Amino acid sequence: MLVKRLLRGLQSAIMSDKYNVAFVLGGPGAGKGTQCEKIVKEFGYVHLSAGDLLREERAKPGSEFGDMIEEHIKNGTIVPVEITCSLLERAMKNSEKNDFLIDGFPRNQNNLEGWNKQMGEKVNLKFVLFFNCPLEVCTQRCLDRGAAGSGRSDDNMESLKKRFDTYMNATMPIIEHYEALNLVQTIDATRSPEEVFEDVKPLFS
Repeated sequence: MLVKRLLRGLQSAIMSDKYNVAFVLGGPGAGKGTQCEKIVKEFGYVHLSAGDLLREERAKPGSEFGDMIEEHIKNGTIVPVEITCSLLERAMKNSEKNDFLIDGFPRNQNNLEGWNKQMGEKVNLKFVLFFNCPLEVCTQRCLDRGAAGSGRSDDNMESLKKRFDTYMNATMPIIEHYEALNLVQTIDATRSPEEVFEDVKPLFS
């Protein structure tokens, strides 16, 4: 018994040196950002949006990656994983907290492999939070968001078609990969934000 307790203590100490991460995935407009805001407020996690970090980097004067990131965002294609992982790791290092929601990542097999190579040993992956929402609902939400002045260059039908293609062909296989590892928590995201959050809360309590 003593040995088991010591081993558990050692395991906890090792885990505490790692970043605690929950990936947040779902189609464009599934409500990932809205739910992340609620989780941050209620449970004190740090919300890191891969897309937001890339957009911030793109907007920085003199950024060596700015033009390349802009081109990928406009085309609905995926920025090289090394850049995204570096931005995520920098944000985690700069945080005073150790619990993170990583929103919109990993989005494809290359992201997954790059993350495992660059960050796998530094992270305790708790689970993947998957907001499941039909594409027609997601499309309307994004178009409404764009019409309301979201300021996002990709909230238009042309970019959305490319983003949905990327999501269905590249991101869904990643969700299926984690499902095979019993790491996916699926939430019905067609409902109101308040109703969705009622299902999210028990996962973090």
